[in-house]
Amino acid sequence: MIYLSRMLGKPVLDANGSEIGTINDIAIATGEVFPRVTSLAFLGPDKTPFMLSWRKYVEEFDGEQIQLNVASKDIRFSYLQPDEVLLHRDLLNKQIVDTQGMKVVRVNDLKLSESKNQMRLLGAEVGMRGILRGIHPALERAVASFTRTFGRELHENLIAWNYMDLLDRDLSHVQLSVTHKRLHELHPADVADILEKLSATQRTKIFEHLDNTQAAETIASLEDEYQADVIADLGFQRASDILGQMDPDDAADIIGDLSYDKAESLFRLMGVKESGMIRQLLGYKEKTAGGIMTPEVTTVTESMTVAEVIEFLRHEAAEHESIYYIYVVEEGRQLAGVISLRDLIMSEATTAVSEFIIRDVITAHVDDDQEDVAEVMSKYDLLAIPVVDESNKLLGIVTVDDALDVLEEESAEDLAIATGGTRAWEKGAMSWLGRKSGWLIVWLVLGVGAALVLAAFEERLVGFASVVLFLPLIIRMSEDISNHSLAVLIDAGSGDERPAFWPTLAIDTAIGAALGIVSGLIAFGLLEAIGTSLTAGVVVGASVALTVILMAMAGAILPYLALKPDGSGWRAPSALVSTGIAAVGMTVYLGLSTALYDLVKL
Repeated sequence: MIYLSRMLGKPVLDANGSEIGTINDIAIATGEVFPRVTSLAFLGPDKTPFMLSWRKYVEEFDGEQIQLNVASKDIRFSYLQPDEVLLHRDLLNKQIVDTQGMKVVRVNDLKLSESKNQMRLLGAEVGMRGILRGIHPALERAVASFTRTFGRELHENLIAWNYMDLLDRDLSHVQLSVTHKRLHELHPADVADILEKLSATQRTKIFEHLDNTQAAETIASLEDEYQADVIADLGFQRASDILGQMDPDDAADIIGDLSYDKAESLFRLMGVKESGMIRQLLGYKEKTAGGIMTPEVTTVTESMTVAEVIEFLRHEAAEHESIYYIYVVEEGRQLAGVISLRDLIMSEATTAVSEFIIRDVITAHVDDDQEDVAEVMSKYDLLAIPVVDESNKLLGIVTVDDALDVLEEESAEDLAIATGGTRAWEKGAMSWLGRKSGWLIVWLVLGVGAALVLAAFEERLVGFASVVLFLPLIIRMSEDISNHSLAVLIDAGSGDERPAFWPTLAIDTAIGAALGIVSGLIAFGLLEAIGTSLTAGVVVGASVALTVILMAMAGAILPYLALKPDGSGWRAPSALVSTGIAAVGMTVYLGLSTALYDLVKL
């Protein structure tokens, strides 16, 4: 097999054996599954670039040099054709999209095959072998041999041309083969996954090749933190056209994250109907049924027949997000009931809606918490739930996809609380504190601080190593206490009200007292069993007991302080709470044991 990295820089000889330059690049014809090499680019004297036809002039490539079949004076040079791509310039070390694996990768090398005087591109090497080979083939062989001694193979990772899409160069003019799977042929959710791995500039280039419908579906599938950025990077007219294609609730979420000036500019470019619906949705509270509902809802009246409803659906409601349920309204859009699509198609054409309407409808109030709405939909297996106001006026519906997004979001927030960090902190200047790994630095500082404390009291702790013996226990118990406290608050704080503080403090203190006494007795017993002095046993046992009690109290107080006043979220990441409890534990334990030891000596 032949690799592009090993071809570059090799000499080019004419039919007389004279060196006329060195290989600079090769071109392929893009309209084939395994593209044929069509042109050779080489650097002649004084680094002058030349290009010639591969089929017409190249005799062979033996791995070390290219032999031409004519003398240099008989060569007629050519130019890059519209359907050709240069491998070195356009592919090597460039980012591409693997449209089969749905991911963005970097081309480390290109693999070719030669037969019957034709060389074809087999694929792009995106794995470790390509990187090692680019440094030196000997390094690749050495690493492959090393891994083989452990029973592992250093495999190639090839992506065929028909599963590659380029990012760093506009190839919209290139005629590709019908088998070539391009980005615009992928499902919008797959395109969204790929876009999230790209830079803002590359994302904008991708959107240039998607029509408004594809672009709208793709943006709707992006994670929330990317949606507003993508819209902001597009031109106002294009952004407005795309938002107009989106469901109003999705468009409202995006516009709500934009600046006031940008939002108003987009509204002015939209149609009156679209902008009116989005403005209406923006008027509802965040994280409520009104905030996540879509106002596009299919409604009929009781007086309509089955045939009239079906005709209405065909012509009037084709663009609505969901018609699994058809809502029946009275004058003033008052919700009267619901009919299912199944009941509709099973009924006679002349049957009136009033004969099979379901009047006992599960509804959500416009100000209901979005998590409560999602849980109701999950409980009753609903594909959509109508949203009404105080007068039972139908305002819109929350669909199952929005409910799933809410449950996923709430689950992610709970997980962030339990494992370290909230989104508010992650967006701040000290974002590293919002991730649990960042707190390793804090733990390191605390460890150094503990060592300095021990060094400061070295003289008083001579012969009293029993104090240090139980430090790991204190740290481990601080972690358990913080996990318990956060778990309680995650459950208690899921509603709209802040969980009660004093009952929590009383219960945790009582539990901490019981646990502290038991831990202190165990510490005392262990020290007695290994033959330490009675003084050491009493001091350490008492210190352990009191420390556990105080950590339990801190476990109730610190998470409560980290919770927002309305109980809706967190002002600080849980890692700060955990570290605070650990700091309290180590400080109290070392301080108490030292003070008690000095007191006993007196």
